Amino acid sequence: MKKIILTTVLISLLAVAAKAQYVGVKGGLNLSNLNIDGVDDENMRFGYHFGAFINLPISDGFAIQPEVLYSTKGNKAHYNQDFGIFGEFNTDAKFKLDYIDIPLLAVFRVGDAFEIHAGPYIGFLTSAKVEFDGDVDDEFDFDSDNFKNLDFGLVGGVALNFSALQVGARYNYGLQKIQDSSTADLILGDAKNSYFQVFAALRLGNYD
Repeated sequence: MKKIILTTVLISLLAVAAKAQYVGVKGGLNLSNLNIDGVDDENMRFGYHFGAFINLPISDGFAIQPEVLYSTKGNKAHYNQDFGIFGEFNTDAKFKLDYIDIPLLAVFRVGDAFEIHAGPYIGFLTSAKVEFDGDVDDEFDFDSDNFKNLDFGLVGGVALNFSALQVGARYNYGLQKIQDSSTADLILGDAKNSYFQVFAALRLGNYD
């Protein structure tokens, strides 16, 4: 089902590309966190994103911009807790979650070079890996089955245009709890994705 949805979205984007003011490719840095309740310490995951987008003008100062991005999320957390029947954790855990994200952005152009981007996103989990270092049984299994396949949230940011080159920054705030099992509930609580992005993009077409 996930592949069918992604294929449908890609075909739809290609269908409207001919009407676009410009298309582009982009990539950059992700600084992500999960905001897990009750852990002793959390550190961001340094990752990346890359993909493509289409800019569809509505007026001189406003456009709609759908994007398709491969994006890494997660964090590193230190646990020193008693989880009852699951035992006591005194361990570090690295959560490595990878998604296909599809933002649908409203783009407000201010002046010749400055843009404000805002809108929702939907994400599809492509892989999940959790690495434990500490008091955890070697047979403890914590993989993608413990995470929801669907993520969604809000995006806000700014961009600066220098002819065909665009640079910018965004904050992505997840609204969906990512855990999908009783074990994940114990370890992650009400964790949601949140991540800051810095990017560079190359625009092709009528971007003036």
